Amino acid sequence: MKRLPLSEPYLRGKEIKYLEQCIKTNWLSGSGTYVNLFEKHIANFTSSKYSIGIINGTSALHLALKVLGCKPGNEIIVPTLTFVATVNAVIYNNCSPIFMDSDKYYNIDEEKTLNFLKKNTLFKNGKTINKKTKKVIFAIIVVHVWGNAAKFDKLLKYCKLRNIKVVEDASESLGTKYTNGSFKNLHTGAAGDIGCMSFNTNKIITCGSGGMVLTNNKIHYNKAFYLSTQAKNDPIFYIHNSTGYNYRLNNLNAAVGLAQFENFDKILKKKQKIHKIYKNKINKIPGLKIAEVPDYASNNCWLNVLSIDKNYKFSLTKLINKFSQNNIEVRPIWFLNHKQKMFKKYQTYKIENSVKQIKSSLCLPSSTSLSEASIERVVNLLK
Repeated sequence: MKRLPLSEPYLRGKEIKYLEQCIKTNWLSGSGTYVNLFEKHIANFTSSKYSIGIINGTSALHLALKVLGCKPGNEIIVPTLTFVATVNAVIYNNCSPIFMDSDKYYNIDEEKTLNFLKKNTLFKNGKTINKKTKKVIFAIIVVHVWGNAAKFDKLLKYCKLRNIKVVEDASESLGTKYTNGSFKNLHTGAAGDIGCMSFNTNKIITCGSGGMVLTNNKIHYNKAFYLSTQAKNDPIFYIHNSTGYNYRLNNLNAAVGLAQFENFDKILKKKQKIHKIYKNKINKIPGLKIAEVPDYASNNCWLNVLSIDKNYKFSLTKLINKFSQNNIEVRPIWFLNHKQKMFKKYQTYKIENSVKQIKSSLCLPSSTSLSEASIERVVNLLK
């Protein structure tokens, strides 16, 4: 049977037209018209004052921590359940991660993180100090996993009191907005100090490769732009007073992203429709359900995750093999980062729920182009 991919791009707009215009004008670099337009649209959509197009989400995270002023040896709190890029950005800055557990929506557990800060740190000379390591806890990275809005309003308030910066990894959550609570009407990525997005090929919209840094702080914006363009103090005589990075999004990628964004309302509605169909059909199968999305936000339903309990007849491994035999691409959720070989030496705090989730969760095909017949194919195999 025809292969059913996990998440493929939806290229139904003016992608080819805009790419041809880039080529005809010979304007391919990071200062082209499409870069500026794409940045403007994302900033307006997320209600952010400033946005900077970056080559990918990983680079955006690296840059965000750098811009906020982290120092080598600082510690950054991260969820263990996230794509490895979140943690790699910490290592790129010569900092150390502290791993936290996840809540029922696969996001960082707000209560456990607060408990850790209250019981295991002290506040001295304007800095939060880890009692165990004696190091400064500089920041927390909150990840909106699968596009689910993370709950961190109480955590954000406490971090402000403790001079801890908050970076949002909104790589998967374009289109997700809070509908109640203290973040009401805010888009993910716009609540913390800096937000980071990804437009990788599998995301809800894509540039092929691309990312974005979001902020409401002009100083952070200026520094991020400066560092992302090789830290040029004098572009004529090539004077550089800092170590910069070649991180600017180019005009070709931005052209694809802009064409994608013009269809975003249609893409978002289709994603939410797919989630609803999956939920209605799969939740009727004993032992299975589609993982819940938070009720305090309008979520983009980027990726649908199957939750499997012990009453289902197949184990996770057997289920993956069954799908593979039927040419349907599925994916287990990420191997927990605190168990990765290179991260085992770092501190963890009461990680329990994440361990259960990786044993009972499976990502299902969720492409925007997914038909009801294809969904039925997945459902029938599960039955």
